[in-house]
Order: sequence, then C-alpha cells, then structure tokens
Amino acid sequence: MTEPIHQMLAARDLLPAEHFLDSGYPSAELIVAVKRNFGVALVTPVLLNSSPQARAGAGFDRTAFTIDWDKRQAVCPRGSTSTWWSPASQRGTPAIVVKFDKQTCQACPVRDQCTRSRTGGRSLSLQPRERQEALDQARAEQTSERWRTKYGTRAGIEGTIHQAVAVTGMRRARYRGLPKTHLEHAFSAVALNLLRLDAWWNGHPLDRTRTGHLARLDLSLTA
Repeated sequence: MTEPIHQMLAARDLLPAEHFLDSGYPSAELIVAVKRNFGVALVTPVLLNSSPQARAGAGFDRTAFTIDWDKRQAVCPRGSTSTWWSPASQRGTPAIVVKFDKQTCQACPVRDQCTRSRTGGRSLSLQPRERQEALDQARAEQTSERWRTKYGTRAGIEGTIHQAVAVTGMRRARYRGLPKTHLEHAFSAVALNLLRLDAWWNGHPLDRTRTGHLARLDLSLTA
C-alpha cells in the first residue's frame, strides 16, 4: 500500500528522507524495498523476535549468534560453528535454515539455555541477508530512547487522523466521483487547519485528556 504513495511523491520530487508508519505495515521486505527503490527510510516498529529464548528474556536468542554471510556459517556463543546452511521456503517466504551438529550441542554445558530439543542440535531460521540485516538493525534501534522519542512524532499523526474522522467524517465520502471526493478532502483539510489555528491562538488544547474507566471510578469513589 505504500508504493503508490511513494510513486506519487517521487513524481513531484517530494519524497521525504523518513516515512513514519504504524505497526500494521512493517516487514523486512518492505523496509528494504522502500529504501532501495525510493531512498526512504521507514520509521516503524517491527515485530520482535518470537523465539522461545527471546520471549522468555533468557538464554541465547538469534542475536547471540554471529552470522558470517560470506562463509555461509553461524557461530554460537560458545564458539561452535554451524554445519548446515540451506536456502528454504517458509510459508511461501524465502528463508535460510542453519543447523548445528547435534553431538556438539548435546555435550554443551549451556545446552538448556540454547535449545529445548533433547535429541537434535540448535537451529536458526534467517531471512535473506539484506532483509535479515535490515530487520536486526530495526529491532536494535527501536529499543533505544532516541528512537522512541523520534517515533513520538507519530502521536501527532494519529491525533490528526482522529480529529479528521471525528470532525469531518472523512471515513466516508459524501459524493460520488474522484473530483468531488478530492474537493471534499481539500475543504476538510482547510477546516482542520482553521480549528488548529484557533486553538493555538487562544491557548486551548485540541482535545481533552482521556480518563480511563477505572480512573473515573476511582475519582467518583474519592468524591
């Protein structure tokens, strides 16, 4: 869904350096494709590592392994090298399966922190190099306070969308045909700008701070 938007911006020479998206869009494939085709960096939260080790916050997840893409090998935290590297397809998506020798893993003193298999060795599932490196970088960046502060810009975007829907009802067009719909959107944007200018000039907040149900109940009991 992002490609038509970027194509239109590119045709007008209006492509941004960064494009802020919500969590419904990101994938390693999209991040790589947008950067390669348009030179735009997507600022968006990506899905975290879903391995048992990562979910538990204990043991050795994928990031504990060093990947040597040129030699087509992975090195585990204890220094052992993988013995199997094979391209594969997982749910229709290109992947790389990496395996470690089962005898080496069985004798490892930290085996319980690495794999739940009792008979086999540790295995890893990787995306193709460009996608995996982009995904690893995005996951590392989004844990930093600097990234969280930057992504806070998205809150203003969500607020604008909410105001547009609540005030102008932009989810449904009132007229048929693209020219009339475009005109309606233009008038809606003008109306929102006037509302925001009025709020800015008069020092009024654009919206009330939301109070949750439990908080309201607590306040009523206190009163």
